[in-house]
Amino acid sequence: MDKQQPPINQDRVQRVKLPQAVIVLGLVSFFNDVASDMVIPLIPILLASVLASGPIALGLIEGIADALASFLKLWSGRHADMMGGRRKVLAVVGYALSNFTRPLLGIAASWLSVLILRSIDRVGKGLRSAPRDALIADAAPAEIRGYAFGFHRALDNSGAVAGSLIAAAILAWSGLNLVEVILWSAVPGAIAVLLFIVGVKETHQHAKNDETNSVQIQAARLSPLRWSSLSPSTQRYLMVLVLFTFARASETFIILLGYQLGIDVVELLVIWAAINLSKALTSTLGGQWADRYGRGNVMLISWTAFAIAFLLLSFATSNIELWAISVFYGLFVGLGEGAERALIVDYAHPNERGTAFGWYHLVTGLAAIPAGLRFGSLWQGYSAAVAVVVASSLALTATVLLRLWAWPNYGRIVK
Repeated sequence: MDKQQPPINQDRVQRVKLPQAVIVLGLVSFFNDVASDMVIPLIPILLASVLASGPIALGLIEGIADALASFLKLWSGRHADMMGGRRKVLAVVGYALSNFTRPLLGIAASWLSVLILRSIDRVGKGLRSAPRDALIADAAPAEIRGYAFGFHRALDNSGAVAGSLIAAAILAWSGLNLVEVILWSAVPGAIAVLLFIVGVKETHQHAKNDETNSVQIQAARLSPLRWSSLSPSTQRYLMVLVLFTFARASETFIILLGYQLGIDVVELLVIWAAINLSKALTSTLGGQWADRYGRGNVMLISWTAFAIAFLLLSFATSNIELWAISVFYGLFVGLGEGAERALIVDYAHPNERGTAFGWYHLVTGLAAIPAGLRFGSLWQGYSAAVAVVVASSLALTATVLLRLWAWPNYGRIVK
């Protein structure tokens, strides 16, 4: 039987404040997501209207883009560890690449060009995600890691809210068209890159004056970069996450469902904002609960609610129903985001956090292509209802396996 999570000093947790690096990284993600979500919710509408493409094209685009990013997340996380914990350069390059490429989606001439640009955008995400997550882990004390990751996800989701609302307001009142909105996303993207360059300082895990901490020796001390080098409990956890990823279809499909229900573009952008606002409202709270009551417990609640939300989507026939389901979905997805990442830190050695996050992003991203194609094919070949019911069933199966097979073994957590 697995050991229970060790007791946590609640007074200590309440006294520890978020480090400045965690706060700045949260603001970087806020502005980056403002830029991103001025664009991303418009992609399914762009494909369905201007480029005359359907759910399969959307699933292929999102799946390939996410999988490509995930390969790079493993490389970038590993490379940051081999450089003695110097993670900032890779993260900056990643943010810059995404925010240079993303606005070009506004002038895409076909779904293939959307695929190429979206993939380059996600290459940027692949370069930055694991080093950035490792920077958060480096800066946050162990007893508030769930809080730190939850706070980061809250600002990330808040940026998505702001971005989609800005896009909706521009379309509704400015007279600019969809393409011009996408091009204007370059402004908050530039702010994110500059804020990272100026505001984020690295907290190195290794003494700079110790000759044994050279880049070469640091690389040699890392465990081999192979699946078998991971602990059995980490392997089980990651495999369950892969199954859950098969259920976790891109949220852009919710927007596509609304578009097919006849909801106008501005209202769809506001629904997208509502989803991300709901996630932002519960991300920090969920991270704090994960620190206090166990990360596995919070994830069980989140994943079960996800399965219920997707099942309810099969019955949605009006904008009111889509609104209610989207908010319910966002609230509970946000609740588990901090816990999901904090567990990766718990299982990883401090010298290998970048690599651990790289594996996390890789295995979940590898599932993105078949997940996107499965979802889009079921939608186009049968119906949206069939696609979401299958996703709900997979999510419920992953939830059961998390509890019965991959339950967090806190006895081996590295402090």
